[in-house]
Amino acid sequence: MPRILVIIPAYNEEPVVGNVVRAIFRHRSDVDVLVVNDGSQDRTAEVAAQAGARVVTLPVNLGIGGAMQTGYRYAAQFGYDIAVQLDADGQHDPADLDRVLGPLLAGEPVDMVVGSRYVERTSYRSTAFRRLGMVILAAVVRLILGYPVKDTTSGYRAVNRRVIELFAHWYPTDYPEPEAIVYLHRNGYRIREVAVAMREREAGRSSITPFRSVYYMVKVLLGMLMNTLRSGNHAQPLVHRGEEP
Repeated sequence: MPRILVIIPAYNEEPVVGNVVRAIFRHRSDVDVLVVNDGSQDRTAEVAAQAGARVVTLPVNLGIGGAMQTGYRYAAQFGYDIAVQLDADGQHDPADLDRVLGPLLAGEPVDMVVGSRYVERTSYRSTAFRRLGMVILAAVVRLILGYPVKDTTSGYRAVNRRVIELFAHWYPTDYPEPEAIVYLHRNGYRIREVAVAMREREAGRSSITPFRSVYYMVKVLLGMLMNTLRSGNHAQPLVHRGEEP
């Protein structure tokens, strides 16, 4: 059986991260869970460890890109075959893990599986402004890829060993999800969407304010443009292998 690591980037998610970790183990007892504590100022690390997760604590807040690359470097170093990204705020349902992992476990010709809110009709609703941004990003990504990815901003995704090695060496910063899709496509990797549910945050509030939404759009569009100008695969696999944790 392939070794699977679920990576949870977490910043000040003390009220809910423990519930997320326990829910993962209820649905998939065969996985390991790594919480990347991204410079939290609360008890996120302690609560995650008490729930059974392995915890890596970053000394400062690096953002989602830096936290996820930390997780991918961990997965590469310790020989995991599949890595799953899952949010710490309770929006991603661990019951959908089988759907997200399914194509990879079945050996289908795919390198990344994206859990999408828009492949099938669901009860998920976002603000009109955010939905407009998603539509614009999806249109740009379709233009670049030549095929649609409906939920480019989804942080619920699984990748195989090849992508783990790639992302361990280089991963986009700040708001990386759409840019990572374009980067994979430009380097010949295969992407598929599967339908998942999206829930409301269990605690706290989103850091994406209207101002940050505009910043997000501009930065992501520029990042994707730069990736379309890159030629070839400049990322090299990590050479070092550590001992199994």
